[in-house]
Amino acid sequence: MKTRISRRRFARLSLTTAAALPIALTTKGQPATTARQTAPNSEELTHYQIGPQIWLRWNNEPLLSYRAHPTQKYPYFFPVMGPVSGLSLTSESSLPWPHHRSLFFGCDQVNGGNYWQDTLERGQVISKGPKVAEATKRSVVIVDECEWKQPGKPVQMTDERKFTLTLPNHRLRILDAEIKWSAAVDVTIQKTNHALFAIRVANDISPWGGGRLVSSEGAEGEQATFGKPARWCAFFGKRTQAKGEPVEGIAVMDHPQSPWAPCPWFTRDYGNISPMPFNWLKEPWRLPAGKSVQIRHRVVWFAGDPKEAGLDKLYQDWIGG
Repeated sequence: MKTRISRRRFARLSLTTAAALPIALTTKGQPATTARQTAPNSEELTHYQIGPQIWLRWNNEPLLSYRAHPTQKYPYFFPVMGPVSGLSLTSESSLPWPHHRSLFFGCDQVNGGNYWQDTLERGQVISKGPKVAEATKRSVVIVDECEWKQPGKPVQMTDERKFTLTLPNHRLRILDAEIKWSAAVDVTIQKTNHALFAIRVANDISPWGGGRLVSSEGAEGEQATFGKPARWCAFFGKRTQAKGEPVEGIAVMDHPQSPWAPCPWFTRDYGNISPMPFNWLKEPWRLPAGKSVQIRHRVVWFAGDPKEAGLDKLYQDWIGG
């Protein structure tokens, strides 16, 4: 006995069968599904360099970039990607002070030159060419040498910088900065609030954007942290532009053997922090030709809050305590 199927039922059965085809079809005996693929040699930490710019990637996602083009005011890092959000924790050229460049090292009032802001004619920190000195699947060392000068004038200062990036786990990144800062001529630095090692963070982790600014001493906000010594200062908060709004943060640590330790901090609720020795000078700071100072800082960026990240322990581990 034959069973007749209506046109409407036939169409419905056809659509159901078509929808199932991608699962049912096979090629050489294998299910017709698309397997997740990765680029060759892209697992964990990788790097590549294009001229004066070095890119670091984690599992083939952007992690960090060191930029040292000769047309810049100074070399700097940007972006500095959050470990969960995939968004930069730092900002480049944000108002109200667009001369801030993410994570950088500079200074104003160096023998009358300005190596922090203003035009290139006022002063420029010029890289001789960065390079990756060491690399593993969990760490990278970037080295660079720079000259501090104004066009047509002698070099005033030089620096030799070494940045060591390590990734202890999927929620934590550490960048250790070691900078030998040398006087090529007799150097005098006048009082200035534009120095030295600094970060400018993304708006959403700054107090202006709903985030928090805290110090190792338990202080919070610009008013309580400004001008006060601290082992570290940090911004953290919800990443409001990321799915799920995860909490992330970034901290700068000041080494107790730095020349100005314990150094007062320059802090701003809009998103800038720096251990800034020259804002508190009573007399000009001088460095004779041929002399050097050694500057050390640790930058930690993390998922969660500072307590969860263990900033106090990371500080003690860093200084050997």
